[in-house]
Amino acid sequence: MDATYSLEAERYREKIQAFLAENLAAGWKGLSAMPESQREGFVAEWRALLAQNRLLAPAWPKEYGGGGLSAIERVILHEEFARAGVPVGGPNDGFGFSMIGPTLMVMGTEEQKRHYLPRILSGEDRWCQGYSEPGSGSDLASLSTRAVRDGDEWIINGQKIWTSNAHTANWIFLLCRTDPNAPKHRGISFLLCPMDQPGIEPRPIINMGGSHDFNEVFFTDARTAADCVIGGINDGWRVANQLLAYERGDDATTVSLRMKGVYDRLVTIAREQGVNDDALVRQELTRAYSKVEILRFMGLRTLTQVLRNGVLGPESSVSKLLWSELYKRMTEIGVDLLGAHAMVPSGAAPLSIVGSEAAGDPHSSFAMTQHFLGARPASIYSGSSEIQRNIVGERILGLPKEPRSDDGPWIQSRR
Repeated sequence: MDATYSLEAERYREKIQAFLAENLAAGWKGLSAMPESQREGFVAEWRALLAQNRLLAPAWPKEYGGGGLSAIERVILHEEFARAGVPVGGPNDGFGFSMIGPTLMVMGTEEQKRHYLPRILSGEDRWCQGYSEPGSGSDLASLSTRAVRDGDEWIINGQKIWTSNAHTANWIFLLCRTDPNAPKHRGISFLLCPMDQPGIEPRPIINMGGSHDFNEVFFTDARTAADCVIGGINDGWRVANQLLAYERGDDATTVSLRMKGVYDRLVTIAREQGVNDDALVRQELTRAYSKVEILRFMGLRTLTQVLRNGVLGPESSVSKLLWSELYKRMTEIGVDLLGAHAMVPSGAAPLSIVGSEAAGDPHSSFAMTQHFLGARPASIYSGSSEIQRNIVGERILGLPKEPRSDDGPWIQSRR
């Protein structure tokens, strides 16, 4: 692991810091400190500015509209944006730039790359992810959504759930069963499908924080072109795992900054409540701080791996497991420190309750209670903690795999 950045990398950091200083208002405290009514307009203008300066996809090749920069320069950009509390794109861009985009780079055809990647950059295509189903969450390979070939098209029927930002997306990448007679992991294809058609209906799911982030999506004879398959027919499980590796490890170095933001809130609350000298409180804060630092060093190790090998491996599951469990624990501490104030919270709302930001109002008890609610699903989405532990045990530690009872044809296992 390389725990330091090169001189060239630090010079690029100075360029990004200068860009932020030039384009953000004096006294900027982060997007979460801005009134909610102004955030959407700011994000749209900010995204256009990033596109103009080739900073939306800084490490994508220039031939596909990216910045052509190195992986380390991309990490530095994300680190500085996290510290400043500004987004790296729009609401659906995480799915485009961190998930389907990198997957297309590795597994897509040249024609697919040249068609979809520029449209992700322009914002013409806004993506969401169709993986989980009502009966297939952690056991994702048991999914039931079907895709049947009909000439030059696929006809899709089924249901997806917990589909983040489906209500603002116009494309979805999803897993469908295309061979029900094959073992369940081998009869799945990875399809791309337009959302703007009569056969697709997103329905909102309001989470316990009162926010509309998730949706359930129903497919009734929805159609997509026959060539909208990534990685080949019935090869979707391999594609899906590569995409999940990008999703779990893409923010390897910036997630520690976001968790540091939560930790700083804890320190502020402890001081305001007058318990920062309490031995038990200090013990909890020390434990949280040490894990934030562990997360930072793990991120640097992951970055080193990417720079050497060019891809993310199962080690991304270690980071996801650590930060999601840490996020839950720190927000529990925050609510405990607030005491009765947590029952009648006040102050500014956080940017999102399914994530966290380094900047924002550290005195807002409402933000902390919303983070507490948002941390609950963090150990479920992108693969539950139980699944992450299985991946760590089997693929990293080399422990024996759990015995399976469903290695036969999928259609038989469902009877």
